[in-house]
Formats: sequence, structure tokens, C-alpha cells
Amino acid sequence: MRILSISEAKAQLHSLIEKVLAGEELVIGKAGKPVAKLVRYEPSDKKRTPGALKGKIKISKDFDVLPKDTAEAFGASESGHSS
Repeated sequence: MRILSISEAKAQLHSLIEKVLAGEELVIGKAGKPVAKLVRYEPSDKKRTPGALKGKIKISKDFDVLPKDTAEAFGASESGHSS
């Protein structure tokens, strides 16, 4: 598979999009190494269902409490003031 450089991809974007629409998958690279794949977008057929995980996820009561060492690392103290 040929790897297109970023500058090639920028210069040929319109024609590359047409190739992707026709079913081709293209690889874009940086310094000759693949970094991205250009593929046709296929929307998901699945509908999201709000609340699908209700009752399956638990959040700890101390979720919003930072451990003392972490709070100090961010310059916060227990009273909410910087030291």
C-alpha cells in the first residue's frame, strides 16, 4: 500500500475524497511512516439509549474529594486556599 505524504494529501484532497467514496482506503504518513488512514465514513446503525447503564455504575461518595497530596500538588489546601 502506498503511503501519501501530508503535502501530497493536502494538494490532492478533493481527488482523495473521491477515491475514498469509491471504496478505497488511503494511508497518510509523516517521514514515510503511516500516521493516519483515510476511510469512508459509515454512520452507526445503533441508536443510543439514554439511561442504558442506569443501576450498573456506582460513584463513590468521596469522588469529588482530592487526596491531600494531590491537592497540595495543585496548590490547594483542605480549606480551599493556596498556602
